[in-house]
Amino acid sequence: MLGPRGVTRARQLRPLRLWPRRPWGDGSIMASMQKRLQKELLALQNDPPPGMTLNEKSVQNSITQWIVDMEGAPGTLYEGEKFQLLFKFSSRYPFDSPQVMFTGENIPVHPHVYSNGHICLSILTEDWSPALSVQSVCLSIISMLSSCKEKRRPPDNSFYVRTCNKNPKKTKWWYHGGQETK
Repeated sequence: MLGPRGVTRARQLRPLRLWPRRPWGDGSIMASMQKRLQKELLALQNDPPPGMTLNEKSVQNSITQWIVDMEGAPGTLYEGEKFQLLFKFSSRYPFDSPQVMFTGENIPVHPHVYSNGHICLSILTEDWSPALSVQSVCLSIISMLSSCKEKRRPPDNSFYVRTCNKNPKKTKWWYHGGQETK
């Protein structure tokens, strides 16, 4: 390269920046998570899945914890019933799935829902993808409830509720043939 007055100078190379430069120090991952949550929050407010509404009070203090009010789909065993879903997002969202569980006074009686609100659904753990969203999780849960033929708890409900971690993501679920085990 030619510098001022035609003198040749060496090309200056910048050091290669590895991602992430500082895993949590500069807040870029947190900013990315917050931007994604803002986008999903707007989508859920403007175009919620059928029977779902965002509980506006739940997001007033923190964008990382939402409550979604849900009504059982018409023509299903849960028609007219009201439920609440709790979504908790880590700083690694959307690369890490949200923690999702039923909360409140009415937990649906379903073969994949424990009486403490924990949900056995593969997209909440090992089948999670950053391409999924809160809306897609809501649709999967509506579909799971809508396809139920008999209201009953999982066979190991009592044992599981007594011994499980408070965070359902810490459970090692085994999925096979439409039935769940831990």
